[in-house]
Amino acid sequence: MDKIEKLEQHEIDRIIGMAWEDRTPFDAIEFQFGLSEDEVIKLMRNQLKRKSWERWRKRVSGRDTKHRKLRSDKVKRFVSPAQNPITGNRIAKKKY
Repeated sequence: MDKIEKLEQHEIDRIIGMAWEDRTPFDAIEFQFGLSEDEVIKLMRNQLKRKSWERWRKRVSGRDTKHRKLRSDKVKRFVSPAQNPITGNRIAKKKY
C-alpha cells in the first residue's frame, strides 16, 4: 500500500488545494504529508479531470514559487501570507 492510498479524503483535498496555490512549494506538501513532488503529480493526475490536470501541470511546470531550488533566497516561508491559517490539518474559517 503506497502513501497515497493511506491518505484520507480531507488530506487529499488539502494536498490538491496546496498544489494549486502558487506560493506553496512542493517541499511544504512533502513536509506536511510526506509526499514527494512525483507523488503529488501522481495524486493530481488520479484525482483531477484530464483537462484540469493538464491545466495544473502546465501552470506549475518550471514555476519558481513551486520549486524551492528555483525560488529567490529572499523567500523564507512555505506559504503565501494571504493563505488561511491551518490548525490540525483543517483550514480555519475566513473571518470577514
